[in-house]
Amino acid sequence: MSMSDHQDSEHFSYSRTWDEIEDMLDKAERKLNYHQIEMSKFAKLKGRNKPHPKWVEHARNFKALQGVVKTLRWCLGDKKVSHPLD
Repeated sequence: MSMSDHQDSEHFSYSRTWDEIEDMLDKAERKLNYHQIEMSKFAKLKGRNKPHPKWVEHARNFKALQGVVKTLRWCLGDKKVSHPLD
């Protein structure tokens, strides 16, 4: 029986430190905030029938980073965060 990718230790080092994970969380939260601010700038543009392409780009990145932040918080054991796939 073959192992799934995450069980194949040949391809995974499992060597990340808590500090590295916390640094990544900090960077992800900063980028999340950046995209939220940029979305609000483009949301204020009037007279458009559809969202500005830049707003769509920032919204897509914002949603992706929400998942990253939730997953990293879950990995760090944040008791306020449910399972990332729920």
